[in-house]
Amino acid sequence: MKEPRRGYWCECWTEDLTERRSPALLASFDALTAPQADRWVAVALRTISPALDADSSDAAWEWLYNGRIETRRALLRSEPCTVSVTHEGIRITWMIRPVIFLPLSHRQGAELPRCAYDFKPCTSH
Repeated sequence: MKEPRRGYWCECWTEDLTERRSPALLASFDALTAPQADRWVAVALRTISPALDADSSDAAWEWLYNGRIETRRALLRSEPCTVSVTHEGIRITWMIRPVIFLPLSHRQGAELPRCAYDFKPCTSH
């Protein structure tokens, strides 16, 4: 069995600031390295920045040029990081947390119980 490995769990949340609803998880990503984790946020910010209003776009590019370095340093110190931009009442937040990924066992090479073969998939009529 493989050993646990260190990495980063990345999430992107959206929150409508004009309504009383909980934030919604938009995407998640498991990164193996700090550069891979902050790159995930950087690619997303570069992709959406043309659609943002001027202030939000400026905030995105400020993080890309200056904040990203500090984010990576914090991740290398095993500190969680958050990057947010707000556009027309919607807050988009990327969160990166250092984690330990536990290996999962898989069925390869393992024998299934006999009852596993009793179930047949339904066919559409």
